[in-house]
Amino acid sequence: MWWTLDIGYWWLSLPLAIPAGGFLVRLFMIQHDCGHGSFFRERAANDWVGRVLGVFTFTPYDFWQRTHAMHHAGSGNLDRRGFGDIDTLTVSEYLALSRWGKLRYRIYRHPAVMFGVGPAYLFLLRHRLPIGLMRSGWRPWVSTMATNAAIALIVAVLIWFIGLKALLLIHVPVLLTAASIGVWLFYVQHQFEGTTWSHDREWNMHEAALHGSSYYALPLPLRWITANIGVHHVHHLSSKIPYYRLQRVMNEHPQLREISRLTMWQSLRSIPLVLWDENRRRLISFREMRRARAEANFPAN
Repeated sequence: MWWTLDIGYWWLSLPLAIPAGGFLVRLFMIQHDCGHGSFFRERAANDWVGRVLGVFTFTPYDFWQRTHAMHHAGSGNLDRRGFGDIDTLTVSEYLALSRWGKLRYRIYRHPAVMFGVGPAYLFLLRHRLPIGLMRSGWRPWVSTMATNAAIALIVAVLIWFIGLKALLLIHVPVLLTAASIGVWLFYVQHQFEGTTWSHDREWNMHEAALHGSSYYALPLPLRWITANIGVHHVHHLSSKIPYYRLQRVMNEHPQLREISRLTMWQSLRSIPLVLWDENRRRLISFREMRRARAEANFPAN
C-alpha cells in the first residue's frame, strides 16, 4: 500500500485495505481470546499480548475485557442489556419512546450507521474513554489512557517517517475496514432469525448460548481471517476454548453444525431485524411491527 502511494497511484491501495483489514480482524480475534484467558496457558502472557494488540486494534484491552465478560454473562437476557452488545429494544419499549427517541433508534439501526459510521465512531472515538465504566475505579482509566498514549506515539512516529497523507490514505482505510467487518460479525452472531431473548427469570445460559448465538458457516479462508469466531454458539458455551480448537469441537460433535446455522446469504436477512417481539418471541423489522399494529386495529367483519 505504501508502494502504490510512492508511485503516485494511491487509489490502488484502497482494494488492498480489504485484506489488510481482514488481517487486523484476525489480530482482534487473538486479542479476544487473550481476554478470555484461552490463547495461552499463562494469564500474564494472555494479558500482555492482549494489551499490545489492543494498541493496533484501537481497543483498550483491560476495559474491553471487562465489558465483554458482562456481555457473556448476560447474552440474550432482556434484563441485562447494555454492555458489549448491539442495542436492541422490544416492541413495547420502542413504542413507549418519544418521537425523537424513535428517530434516534431508527438512525442507530440503519445499515449505513450500524456498519459504516458506527464502527468508525466506536473504534476511533468511543474507545478513547472507558464509557460505561467511568466510575468503576482506576483500572478502566489506566487501560484506556495507556492504550491512547501508545496509539499517539505510533501515530506520531508514522507521521514523522511516512507523512500525514500516507497515514490517512493507508492506515485509516485499513482500520475502518476492520471495524466494519468486526461489527458485522458481532451483529450476525446475535441478531439473526431464530435467535432467542428472555427475561432474567426465564434466562438459561446454555439455551442462550446454543440458540441465541449463531453458527456462522463461513468459507475456509474467511474462517481463518475471522479466527473461527463464526462458531459462536460453542464459544458462548465455553469461552475457554481457544479459536484454534473450535473447529475440532465441531468435528467431534457434528450435531452442533445444524444448531443456529447461518450462511452468508442467510445472514443478510438479519439486517432489517431491529425489534424483539415478546409475544411472538422473535426479532422483527419496523415494517412487520407496523403491519402487526395495523392488523390489530383492523375491525373484524
